Amino acid sequence: QEQLVESGGGLVQPGASLRLSCAASGRRFSGYAMGWFRQAPGKDREFVATMRYGGDEYYADSVKGRFSISRDDAKNTLYLQMNTLLSEDSAVYYCAASRTVGLVTDARDYDFWGQGTQVTVSS
Repeated sequence: QEQLVESGGGLVQPGASLRLSCAASGRRFSGYAMGWFRQAPGKDREFVATMRYGGDEYYADSVKGRFSISRDDAKNTLYLQMNTLLSEDSAVYYCAASRTVGLVTDARDYDFWGQGTQVTVSS
């Protein structure tokens, strides 16, 4: 059974950094596009970052220059390095895997999802 498990969330102050991890099991996701999404209370789930098989990356404008997505296919793990965190970055962060080829920004194109990890940025 395929499973994605996020970790690394927490409570941090504005300006701090966090690194989220997403450990995959049950299948090799090395050929999949991988992505991060987030959902704040009362808001729709929104795209954060994606990395296609082969390494190209794409980011939401709101995180560009602050967040960095990476993957270690040998470990079947996806990462999201988040720097200079802002209060508006507070949300539950989800990782996801997509069979769609390319840079995938639409949540509807993702086939597997993790359960989410909470990130709270507050002073």
